[in-house]
Amino acid sequence: MTQFSGEPLLIGVAGGTGSGKTTVANHIVQNIGLERVVQLQHDSYYKDLSHLTQEERGRINYDHPDSLDNDLLYQHLKDLIAGNSVMMPNYDFKTFNRVTPGTLIEPRPVIVLDGILLFSEERIRNLMGLKIFVYTDADLRFIRRLRRDVAERGRSVESVIEQYLTTVRLMHQEFIEPTKRYADLIIPEGGFNVPLLLDRLVTLVRSISSGNSLQLDRRELFAEANGS
Repeated sequence: MTQFSGEPLLIGVAGGTGSGKTTVANHIVQNIGLERVVQLQHDSYYKDLSHLTQEERGRINYDHPDSLDNDLLYQHLKDLIAGNSVMMPNYDFKTFNRVTPGTLIEPRPVIVLDGILLFSEERIRNLMGLKIFVYTDADLRFIRRLRRDVAERGRSVESVIEQYLTTVRLMHQEFIEPTKRYADLIIPEGGFNVPLLLDRLVTLVRSISSGNSLQLDRRELFAEANGS
């Protein structure tokens, strides 16, 4: 396990489905280095619905905050921040259910967490040292989701369209879009704008590892990302 001093930095990356938030999170992880960072997905924390049939699970609104086990996520984040390992659930999007075993996550100086509803719960937001919202136009997000769900999750085109029109679009407007007001940084077009942040994020991590001021480094990061 990597040894480090001080409290880890939790970076939250939120945004609508297909916005490019996972691309942003992945770039952060790759450029900071796997020895210093650990990555979690909010999607892994969908509630355990093994008591329901697959047909019943398929009717659940997974774009509503109530679909997520935020109690477990909050406890896992607290444990990681305290320097303890956790067992992150594994979720199968084809069966709408958790699968075993989970994934062992070791504490690191930086924790990167991404998800569409990441900023919807105050206690989880309050653990974050840096909150990033990835903003992308709705038409592009839908196309990306359609391609992903058909290619990776075994969904039909018709089912993806129906789900988007009946729940995804409405939930985005009600629960996701409003949370961008909590963000420290808003990145348009996801991964296309990642280079604006990479160098400063790496510098930020090195500074934290050296015990320097987090507040000063964050101000510099925000100024550069916004072109100041």
